Amino acid sequence: MINIGTDIEQISRMEAALARTPRLAARLFSAAECEYCASKPRAAQHYTARFCAKEAFIKALGQPVSLREIEVLRAPDGRPTLALTGRAAEYLGDRQVQVSLAHAGDYATAVVVIFGSEG
Repeated sequence: MINIGTDIEQISRMEAALARTPRLAARLFSAAECEYCASKPRAAQHYTARFCAKEAFIKALGQPVSLREIEVLRAPDGRPTLALTGRAAEYLGDRQVQVSLAHAGDYATAVVVIFGSEG
């Protein structure tokens, strides 16, 4: 079985939200995600892509889970990967997940594919 989720968000909205609510990044993202995004010239672009990946994962999973249970990391070769904890990991079971991130202009997007047999 294959499940697909996608999400697109406006980068300027995330930028404004982060400026309005300084603690927002820490509520939505892990320390590693915050460190990675903050190291980039336009951090909001990277935060937004990661937020999209989390939302796309939830859509593909078809179950409500906390955004904090989904962490977007980078594999040694640079590809984005998802690290899951809690119910997100439980619901995924032994299935595999792949994620793709993109950003252009004022938009970021992500696609998540979950594949394998449901347990």
